[in-house]
Amino acid sequence: MLSVIIITKNEASHIGRCLESVAWADEIIVLDSGSEDGTEAICRQYTDKVYQTDWPGFGIQKQRALDKANGDWILSVDADEVVTLELRAEIEKALQQETYKGYEIPRLSSYCGRQMRHGGWWPDYILRLFQRDCGQFTDSVVHESIIVQGEVGRLSSPLLHDAFVSLDEVLHKVNSYSSLGAEMLYQRGVRSSLSKAVLKGLWTFIRTYWIKAAILDGRQGLMLSISNAEGAYYKYLKLLELQNRQLR
Repeated sequence: MLSVIIITKNEASHIGRCLESVAWADEIIVLDSGSEDGTEAICRQYTDKVYQTDWPGFGIQKQRALDKANGDWILSVDADEVVTLELRAEIEKALQQETYKGYEIPRLSSYCGRQMRHGGWWPDYILRLFQRDCGQFTDSVVHESIIVQGEVGRLSSPLLHDAFVSLDEVLHKVNSYSSLGAEMLYQRGVRSSLSKAVLKGLWTFIRTYWIKAAILDGRQGLMLSISNAEGAYYKYLKLLELQNRQLR
């Protein structure tokens, strides 16, 4: 039995495609944290297992969804991701073989209308399929991961990811993720300065655009490199702000 777990908040523009692509699964679990755009109603067209919760951070929220699942196998997908027919076939075959305790899946992400093949975005292997009794999520507020006890294999068909549809979405996520990242770094005891924030931003641009060859993805590659640099810069600037608050 395969359970699909998804967490949502205001994902009406994405969630329909996502749910349609996993409608073949034995069970779909959705944890929503206060959507106000009709997301919950769309989800209920595909599953009756839709739950409303508070928002404790990505890792804890996904673990909550996992705890509600009944399947022997778990597929964790985000609301802006789509399982292709080819990937479905690979997943079904993997579940029959049960050679591994979990599987990494390559993710093909799009940025403002272009599927990105460089800049560190491809192949973006992520562990998303695993045996329920062998895996759990870290409790990170952002950039959570799955820890699997046992050997992990890899699938070859990609999970499609509409990472950023518009510039408005880019700016929103840069702001949101930089805040969450700063808080996580602060809790780990990392400290920042203005010069460190500038250097982190500059290095992130160089690494993304030149070293990881985002230049080969055209104007979207340049846009991605700049937004990555902004995310790093603001994350360390916000970390500095957190430090200063504690000194007042």
